[in-house]
Amino acid sequence: MNDRMIHANEYSQQLEAAAKFIEQHDDFLVVSHIQPDGDAASSTYATGWLLDKLGKSYTMINEGAMPSKFSYLSGSDRVLDYSRNVPERQYRTIISVDCADFSRIGRVSTLFDEGADLLNIDHHPTNDNFGTCHLIKHDAAATVQILYDLAIHMNLKPDLVFGDCIYTGLLTDTGGFRYSNTSPEVMQMGASLLDLGVEGSVIAEQVLERVTYSQIVLLQKALSTLSFAHDRKLAWLAVSLADLEATGASSEDLDGLVNYPRNVEGVEVGMLFKEKAAGVIKVSLRSSGLVDVAAVAQSLGGGGHVRASGCTIHGTLEQAVERMVQEVGSKLK
Repeated sequence: MNDRMIHANEYSQQLEAAAKFIEQHDDFLVVSHIQPDGDAASSTYATGWLLDKLGKSYTMINEGAMPSKFSYLSGSDRVLDYSRNVPERQYRTIISVDCADFSRIGRVSTLFDEGADLLNIDHHPTNDNFGTCHLIKHDAAATVQILYDLAIHMNLKPDLVFGDCIYTGLLTDTGGFRYSNTSPEVMQMGASLLDLGVEGSVIAEQVLERVTYSQIVLLQKALSTLSFAHDRKLAWLAVSLADLEATGASSEDLDGLVNYPRNVEGVEVGMLFKEKAAGVIKVSLRSSGLVDVAAVAQSLGGGGHVRASGCTIHGTLEQAVERMVQEVGSKLK
């Protein structure tokens, strides 16, 4: 039996285990990672759809607010914001989606009962297999791709509501079907979703093209910080708390900024430094493929994918830049 068949069998077994987990439990808490992106948001709503179809009770929650740009998806108005509305109870059954490690769940984990059962559904290669049941496919383009497989495995017929969620997650995590994770399987899944009636061009306009005024003003400020190192193979932007305050931008407006340094001709790794709080810098990394930025991020307590990852550095913006230029530079050499 070759490796591909072994992996297919393992994945099939994980799908069955996840299906049994959901069938045998009820009263779920559905969580995704802090500062959710398109895949995390879409996976949350898609999980809600799946549980609705099975007649299960559940609560969806995130440490912060879900991105407003995905408010067209069904279920977006049902997700609790932990920073504003903390349930006064504990949960024994958890489904986490798109979380590479337990810490990515954030403060929501305080709602987990001691000894809670947790189903971990994810696609990150750096996932550390936290939880009691795992549904992890490292070569999936997005977590929604796995949820689509799970729905089919559980004999649930996708409809337009579900299709919009899956298509959105695929679209955002493949960069509009442009990244190297755009596999034949992804394109076939996308085509089947279009057959359901998903309006791909409308979704692409909403999540990939449209920008807010604060976002474009923030971009203007960020581009003024564009810097290079290591023979222009490394480039980065930096956004301070003062920049966010001056532009009225939110963390949601930072989405996609890291692609600007990465897209410069000759650049192998692009980085975005975001000051989250005094002394706390979030670093996003994007690679053309020469450098495994997941390994870089993981060595610093972060994680992600070979070409897209992130980590947190404690210190000033200048200190974070200096450290990351050194870390990534050593890999470029």
